[in-house]
Amino acid sequence: MAYLYANGCLLFSGLRDDFIKHARVIDAKGLVVAPGLVDPHVHFREPGQTHKETIKTGSQAAAAGGFTTVVCMPNTSPPADNAGTIQFIQDAIRRDAIVNVYPTGTITVGMQGEKLAPIGSLKNTGVVAITDDGLCVQNNQIMRRAVEYAAMFDLPVMDHCQDYALTEGAVMNEGVWSLRLGLRGWPAAAEDIIVSRDVTLSTHTGAHIHLQHISSGYAVDIIRRAKSRGVRITAEASPHHISLTDACLAGYDTNFKMNPPLRTEEDRLILIEGLRDGTLDCIATDHAPHTDYEKDCEFDYAPNGIIGLETSLAVSLQTLIPSQGFSLSEVIALLTHKPAALVNLPKGTLSPGRDADVVLFDPEESWTVDPKKLHGKSINCPWNHCNLKGRVHQTLVSGQVVYQKDQS
Repeated sequence: MAYLYANGCLLFSGLRDDFIKHARVIDAKGLVVAPGLVDPHVHFREPGQTHKETIKTGSQAAAAGGFTTVVCMPNTSPPADNAGTIQFIQDAIRRDAIVNVYPTGTITVGMQGEKLAPIGSLKNTGVVAITDDGLCVQNNQIMRRAVEYAAMFDLPVMDHCQDYALTEGAVMNEGVWSLRLGLRGWPAAAEDIIVSRDVTLSTHTGAHIHLQHISSGYAVDIIRRAKSRGVRITAEASPHHISLTDACLAGYDTNFKMNPPLRTEEDRLILIEGLRDGTLDCIATDHAPHTDYEKDCEFDYAPNGIIGLETSLAVSLQTLIPSQGFSLSEVIALLTHKPAALVNLPKGTLSPGRDADVVLFDPEESWTVDPKKLHGKSINCPWNHCNLKGRVHQTLVSGQVVYQKDQS
């Protein structure tokens, strides 16, 4: 058991002196003590793609980034569309995870968008949401039935918003930079159309639909107007979408290739405004590990996705606080209790009676992202070799230290 001191003051009081005397004391002088971070959107690749990431290595990366709770996507091999696969994942979590890991199940069988997965069975096995993750259900009737059934089981539906008819063969944002680089463009309208679809379905069914990694400025406006009418829509932004733009692809670096793609500076600023006014509820990494040999190919053929657990806190801090006027507490909220609330988890808080999931970090400490020192299996990170500001020193889960700077 550990107890924290900052500037000579005990942060957790009401304990017997003899109990404290035998406890491990952590002096947090000069550090921020915050609830452990919560990420509602990660990919740990187990089962089936463990050469990219595992529950063990993914949770180690999470701990190094200050995350004590993560929600795993179901696009494993095979997809997590049945109780047996979910049970396999739960067993791996109990065996190997050093942070809290919660699984999700698929919306449709095989993530094919054609037949509903057994939502009730998935709920009984412990999933906290259903999603087809990087695949978007195109059939509106199937999606309608999915959200109706999910509402019966009090499960949020997480949706990746993409109209495939508008994005076939697309590899980056459609705009000036796609023209300059000669790459096929992914228009923001393809996101806006599905966001509008989901708003309509939530309006008519009352179901909670959570919109993943919003990248389009116009989509933010759609969500804002829906929320003003009381529609049960929530949404997330990713650190890369609020800090980077499609201009970053000028060098054809596949570590900047993702889906949805990086958009324009105008979109980036609108996303930040959406986080400021509550239109976008939280920040989620969309941590998506890929091997170096998969990413090291022609831009058109490289897989989408980047890792982000170890850089999320620093990127969020330096993007939102100095130039955008966010307070430290506002950024912490976007990374803790707000994402936890989306999936009804009692996490992201230091309230009495809750688990002692804690992160200690220095918001002013600069560090260089060294791909050789990252804790996951993959290094597909757009911030490799970049200087970031904001460094995690310790992460505790249920009072136990699971990450210690310079000792991992």
